[in-house]
Amino acid sequence: MAKEQFPGWHGTTIIGVRKGGKVVIAGDGQVSLGQTVIKGTARKVRRLSPGGQDVVAGFAGSTADAFTLLERLEKKLEATPGQLARASVELAKDWRTDKYLQKLEAMLIVSDGKELLVITGAGDVLEPEHDIAAIGSGGNYALAAGRALMTTDLMAEDIARRAMAIAADICVYTNGNLTVETIG
Repeated sequence: MAKEQFPGWHGTTIIGVRKGGKVVIAGDGQVSLGQTVIKGTARKVRRLSPGGQDVVAGFAGSTADAFTLLERLEKKLEATPGQLARASVELAKDWRTDKYLQKLEAMLIVSDGKELLVITGAGDVLEPEHDIAAIGSGGNYALAAGRALMTTDLMAEDIARRAMAIAADICVYTNGNLTVETIG
């Protein structure tokens, strides 16, 4: 079907906050098709444990594409235990150069409790400034709110939850049903 005939799956908001020795990744639960909410309780934040090393990942974009990328990331982490940045760069290289992977439409925020990274299909592995990253349709709203809250005495989880609540109030493709994972 042509893109204009099929509006596609929209939305999500994922935020990663590093503060006080902890990293929190939170994501909303809404899945929309065009102007219709299909599901409000999706789980877009996952804990991976390849080789016994915990990593938390949140994804925005196509669910099937994100699961493909998460499986690839797990394999990269098994090959390079305890080296999240290296595994992420290897995944980004594959994503950028492999003809099959190039078609995948998703973004990831990942953390091992020390590093906080955003991985994109453009081959980017970014460590965000200000210890906060956000992706998805409501990502910019959550990022702005989170950055403002970083100057307060709030802990990482409280910042993530409040920033997500603000994003959910503004972005129609984001809801307040959160999955929150803490690491570190």
